[in-house]
Amino acid sequence: MTRETIDPITIEIVASAFRSVVDETFIALMKSAYSTNIKERHDHSTAICDRDGRLIVQAEMSLPIHIASMTGLMKSILAKYPPSEIEEGDIFVANDPHVAGGTHLPDINYAAPLFLEGELLGFLCNIAHHADIGGMAPGSMAGGMSEIYQEGLRIPVVKLFRKGEMQQDIMDLMLLNARIPDERRGDHFAQIAACRLGVRRVREIGQRYSLSTIRNVFDELVERTRSRMRAAIADVPDGVYEFEDVMDDDGLGTVDIPIRLKITVSGDRAVFDWRGSSPQVRGNINVPINATQAAVAYALRALLDPEIANNQGIIDCCEIVSDKGSIVDCVAPAPVAARANTSQRLIDIIIGAFSKAIPEKAVGASNGANTTAVFSGIDPRNGNPYLYFETLGGGFGGRNDRDGKDGVQVHITNTSNLPIESIETEYPLRVVSYGFIEDSGGAGKYRGGGGLRRVIQPVDHECIFNGAGERFTNAPWGVFGGQPGRPGRFLIENGGGEKLLDVKPSGVTVPADRRIIVETPGSGGYGPPAERDPQAVEIDRVSQKYSEQFLARHYPGIVKGFARPAE
Repeated sequence: MTRETIDPITIEIVASAFRSVVDETFIALMKSAYSTNIKERHDHSTAICDRDGRLIVQAEMSLPIHIASMTGLMKSILAKYPPSEIEEGDIFVANDPHVAGGTHLPDINYAAPLFLEGELLGFLCNIAHHADIGGMAPGSMAGGMSEIYQEGLRIPVVKLFRKGEMQQDIMDLMLLNARIPDERRGDHFAQIAACRLGVRRVREIGQRYSLSTIRNVFDELVERTRSRMRAAIADVPDGVYEFEDVMDDDGLGTVDIPIRLKITVSGDRAVFDWRGSSPQVRGNINVPINATQAAVAYALRALLDPEIANNQGIIDCCEIVSDKGSIVDCVAPAPVAARANTSQRLIDIIIGAFSKAIPEKAVGASNGANTTAVFSGIDPRNGNPYLYFETLGGGFGGRNDRDGKDGVQVHITNTSNLPIESIETEYPLRVVSYGFIEDSGGAGKYRGGGGLRRVIQPVDHECIFNGAGERFTNAPWGVFGGQPGRPGRFLIENGGGEKLLDVKPSGVTVPADRRIIVETPGSGGYGPPAERDPQAVEIDRVSQKYSEQFLARHYPGIVKGFARPAE
């Protein structure tokens, strides 16, 4: 049976069966995990790749940035192990961005080979962000790290399981390098369980459909996506579109770090040329090339055809040119822990460039960050060490027909909000306040979304705070006359006032009577503020997200001429 002779109904049934496998394993991993970062925030992904390492299907709730790590892992496995050395019951583990296809060390990749009819069909993959992987700073994500060796345990591609037998010495090595080994053990075994569940489910599919049928369906799914994406690119006017932006800093003294992009569209091809961007920096905001590829893949799908499947077909359309050793294509021993912040900026830049070609698809710059907050110390309730890790959302930019979203994760990361109840139950921390930041979304015909403010205090003990921010000094810009959003900031209570912390603070001591204040960036607006609907201005006023002064300053004619209803 060839791909051309498979009827469409069979293709859809088989494709849906594999989508159900990755969705089920995603939920299984989430419900089995120990850490709040996985079980509550869902900072994990699952996927199936074929025997050639092509991404075939990814769970619906997966993170777009994880597409890079999974395809990178596949290349590393297939380069190291010939097919004759890949056997049933094996499970591979890796995390290193420089030798194992990862994007940063906390994201640990697992892959279990899938066999049908005695032959290798592909791999069940999953990835989860572990709250700590060792290194010089709790949480393995703080600023101030100047090389990959400081960021934590580097794991090349190794077999954690051989023919179903766990290699205990490898597990012991991974746990010894983590600050909270019991939590890490629980998360590792959640990933292992998800692998085994996926293997069982694929075997069940193999009882109904032949190996050749499934392989042909895989080919069809990739080709469908590739064809649709090429057609979508062809709808973009031919031309050269350029844009540039800057990163705030690298945490080690380098500021306003430029990233430049030139997109050349010709027919159904779009080439993303990042040459001229900054050389890789000392601080840990560098991006491996596969993470740049993930950013391009996400942006293409989001801007041109959001309904297509997220698989190898999109990756095949990502034509990238870059300078080796640059911030968008770093080489060892570059530190990369905060690479997600830079990946977010890459997407803003892609949107900024394409705004000249497809203005109806553009959005104001979003919060452009994964604002990271890490609290660690000794829990006074039981004397055990703890580590609370979270990345907080912010504003999503204004669009051509509606306002941006307030307080959300954006673009390449879609992790969930961590509930206050979970924080206060699992950690000796009190969330004093949590809400939106007034006046933080940029004004416009359609305003940008606002940022978040979370105030946290250690309970009956002293703790250490580490953070990583972006869009803290360079505000998220608006488009087509929209105004910029408010930048973010970290603060600590200092006696009767507040002290501003660095953009990427590390090792900040927080006494029991002090509080850390995390304020995430807002986002840019879309279109001139003078064109805003008066009723929308009134809704902003009633919502109390925007002050009278802000509204009067940005919408003077509307506020002056609009008769407010009696309260």
